[in-house]
Amino acid sequence: MERLIEFAIQHYYLVAAWVLTLAVLLWTEKRKAGKSVSPAEATRLINKEDGVVLDIRQRKEWDTGHITGAHHIPFADLDRRLNELEKFRDKPVIVVCNLGQAAGSASKKLKAAGYGQVVRLSGGMTEWKAQNMPIVK
Repeated sequence: MERLIEFAIQHYYLVAAWVLTLAVLLWTEKRKAGKSVSPAEATRLINKEDGVVLDIRQRKEWDTGHITGAHHIPFADLDRRLNELEKFRDKPVIVVCNLGQAAGSASKKLKAAGYGQVVRLSGGMTEWKAQNMPIVK
């Protein structure tokens, strides 16, 4: 640990370049994944703009509770079952996973397939449940 600190002090410009590169990489990946919305904003999209919820969690997570009216396509099956979402191409699609992280990859796939407004639920179902939003089993 002592040598690491010594290296960082002696080569501060390398450490700064590494931190800057990492920050740009993370920022770029986050932008590719699309916008994230809070549970309240997701509810507004569902109620006011006829938004569609796509739950990409595994079956056992889905069975513990999901958003009313959500469509369940596990992330592993998304490429194969993308045609099931064709009728929702012009509606806002809210991608939901467990913690809000895997939804970014699914959002990228949907955007690449030509879906218009694709957003991620910030915090996923964990945040949805934490805010006491309604779920069905």
